[in-house]
Amino acid sequence: MRIGVLFSLLLLSFASIAGAETKQPAPAFTLPKLVGEGTYSLSQFRGQVVYLDFWASWCGPCRKSLPLLNNLRGELHQQGFEVLAVNLDEDKASGLDFLKEVPVSYPTLHDANGTTPNAYGLRGMPTSYLIDRNGIMRAVHMGFKPSDMTEIRAQVMQLLNEKAR
Repeated sequence: MRIGVLFSLLLLSFASIAGAETKQPAPAFTLPKLVGEGTYSLSQFRGQVVYLDFWASWCGPCRKSLPLLNNLRGELHQQGFEVLAVNLDEDKASGLDFLKEVPVSYPTLHDANGTTPNAYGLRGMPTSYLIDRNGIMRAVHMGFKPSDMTEIRAQVMQLLNEKAR
């Protein structure tokens, strides 16, 4: 019984930590593309709902999340939804090899030195941040299981129905 109580308190502490990060402007960044040349900046996507997903080739849940996020992006992209995936592998080749096995159509970026996850207060993998059309973080998703997509989709739909200020 005590283990259950401790586990519940631990989950509540994670929820409150994650909640503290929401309602704040998303930290700005410019990162190189993982595939191809050039860079992406978060500011390029102002006016869209952005699901900022931190992942790595060694992350087991990422193997499940990337294809499901790709499907969601395919469904909602025309309504103003974008997924930005930031690969955190030190070796760029590891991320590229992963994408050969698990291809996605959304922008993938690379941050080998960890500047961006540090700015976002990343605590584990995978972690994602849902950013509204005004650049404000509205939700944090730590970890991933396929059943999470129902909640993620509902949150994205809610933000897509809000107008930018």
